[in-house]
Amino acid sequence: MTSDDKSRFEFGANWADFVDKNFSQERVDISRRHLLGFLGRESLEGLSVLDIGCGSGLHSLAAWQAGARRILGFDYDPKSVETTRTLHHLAGSPETWQVMQGSVLDETFMAGLPPADLVYSWGVLHHTGDVWRALRLACGRVAPGGQFYLALYSADMQVDPPPEYWLDVKRRYVAASSWRRRWMELWFLFRHRMNCKPWRLPALLLHALRYKKSRGMNYMTDVRDWLGGWPMEFCYDADVVRFVTGEGGFRLEKMKTGEANTEFLFSKAPSA
Repeated sequence: MTSDDKSRFEFGANWADFVDKNFSQERVDISRRHLLGFLGRESLEGLSVLDIGCGSGLHSLAAWQAGARRILGFDYDPKSVETTRTLHHLAGSPETWQVMQGSVLDETFMAGLPPADLVYSWGVLHHTGDVWRALRLACGRVAPGGQFYLALYSADMQVDPPPEYWLDVKRRYVAASSWRRRWMELWFLFRHRMNCKPWRLPALLLHALRYKKSRGMNYMTDVRDWLGGWPMEFCYDADVVRFVTGEGGFRLEKMKTGEANTEFLFSKAPSA
């Protein structure tokens, strides 16, 4: 990574807390349905999957339960690797699912990974400190005829407040003490989710309860990830499409913009 580790958000600790407090088969099922739904598939049978930035391990587990023939998940954060291995163990330690520690910015490491039919990286590459290099190296692991499914924080969605505002918030959150972080979380919910209107609390609570239905995640886990996700880069959607399709042989198949992330699905042309 290009950024000093001491200034990084504790992504792995956040995912470990999520698994400790919120993991369930229901969340795996939701994640699997989201994955297959975006891909337009009924299963991943016969496909090899590379999960870049496996985080909690939830989505690697979902891919395994969706029938992938081989899964390789890796993360830069040792705690994320440990947490993913916990889910790997709960799944019976399948030999077809491998968990590693490594960096998507490490060219030698990436070159040593086998090309995959599906390269998956959801909300990860913008946290590396060099999103464009990360994208290039990730593209290099997509097998001919394969697909690249990623999600990145969209600069198009950050108008008021602008990206610079959130980058400042993230720096301050990472540098803050634990009690100061709790205060910032409450401030975020009141200011940016309730619009400073106390009577909107019931709606926020209902949203939090329903949140897991999107990708199987937990609302407060993602709030902390949003506030503390540093290093961080926002990307304009058109720049991402232009960059990936310019890597050679890639075509945009699908794009969906959510609250902050834009999901992209690219396909790579088969070998001639």
